[in-house]
Amino acid sequence: MPLTASDVDRFEASRPRLEAIAYRLLGSAEEAEDAVQETFLRWQAADVGRIEVPEAWLTKVLTNLCLNQLTSARARRETYVGQWLPEPLLAGDPMLGPADTAEQRESVSYAVLTLMERLSPNERAVYVLREAFDCPHREIAEILDITEAASQQILHRAKKHLADGRARTEIDGAAARRIVEEFLAAATSGRIEPLVRLLTEDAVSIADGGGKVPARAKAFEGAVAVAKFLRGLFKPGEAKRALAGGTPEVYAWTANGGPAVVAVVDGRVVGVMCLEVTAEGITAFRNQVNPDKLERATAHWAATDHGEPLFSVF
Repeated sequence: MPLTASDVDRFEASRPRLEAIAYRLLGSAEEAEDAVQETFLRWQAADVGRIEVPEAWLTKVLTNLCLNQLTSARARRETYVGQWLPEPLLAGDPMLGPADTAEQRESVSYAVLTLMERLSPNERAVYVLREAFDCPHREIAEILDITEAASQQILHRAKKHLADGRARTEIDGAAARRIVEEFLAAATSGRIEPLVRLLTEDAVSIADGGGKVPARAKAFEGAVAVAKFLRGLFKPGEAKRALAGGTPEVYAWTANGGPAVVAVVDGRVVGVMCLEVTAEGITAFRNQVNPDKLERATAHWAATDHGEPLFSVF
């Protein structure tokens, strides 16, 4: 039977939640939108009147679509050019989903999204559904066709894989801006000493250019190596301006709930640098410069009151 207006409204009411789940599972806003649209097509083809709990049905369909996508994505990433990083979402993007609890905020942080690449598809699904959306293990077991005990074991295993020995620091918007401003002041000072003081000894810097923008295939590791790279990155140069398509304006912002540097040229986001902060200092810089993964950020930026840039570089 064709969907009624009420059936469509019911799906649309669930869309934000479905998109937030799909983004956490896939690490890609574009792929998340595709998965949600495919879920709608399944809803359209179903006998909706016989579905007792629509939200649970939609969550199961979406999750299994994402699990299939994750399996194929693993094969694609074996041939990906350079480092693979998730697609960043800027502050205010509705796809970030709920952020009421520490678990919800952590599940969408850029650091954890990156670490979730270590997980099997089932581990990722259990972690996201339980930690970010508070789904009971009984419901997760039905979605994944496993037992409740298995769901609990998988969650324990996922958390163990995600633990990297350091405690990330929760940061509000004002603190994030201060951290980014302090970092940028050090990065543009022309000296590495101020940068080194902000970093942990084992700091790393990773960039994802996707073969579209030059990016080092291997991460910079160690405070001194990272500081030297960052000092050079923010040093003006004609070649850099040509590569960026102009002179980037730099903003202190938040992405995925954490401190970030956003570089913009003529309204186009050309780079998002996400900072991971611990009590000991900045421990990671994850730089997304692949233009394919910045299209949503650019659209969101255009609709955001972002004020004046801190400065222009290059």
